[in-house]
Amino acid sequence: MKVYRILIAKPGLDGHDRGAKVVAHALRDAGFEVIYTGLRQTPEQIVRTALQEDVDLIGLSVLSGAHLQLSQKVIELMKKEGIENIPVFVGGIIPPDDVPQLLQMGVKRVFGPGTSLSKIVEEIKAILQQGVASAGES
Repeated sequence: MKVYRILIAKPGLDGHDRGAKVVAHALRDAGFEVIYTGLRQTPEQIVRTALQEDVDLIGLSVLSGAHLQLSQKVIELMKKEGIENIPVFVGGIIPPDDVPQLLQMGVKRVFGPGTSLSKIVEEIKAILQQGVASAGES
């Protein structure tokens, strides 16, 4: 059985990573291999790490309010590098009004404050199963 590799990244100048670390631990406990980038990563660093680590999924944790700009930049760079097929999810302080825009730009799921870890793990499994099903259809 394949062990999925998930990149958890903290883009931008946000200096708080407790939530990202808690999610990373929950995903690791659920059997995923998790790569955590640490704080203050540029979109370029995140995409480079995704390429180097051959990840199956990218999670962006943004508390700074720059979630739209940072997510868009990461997705644009992923397209440029030919890895736009890797699903992206976003977590953090995300105003509900911004969720549709994130989904429209290609983000698969958005997790706001208070989302249970079991729901995050369940949704991540669903995203990865959709990817496997899509790959099988090609």
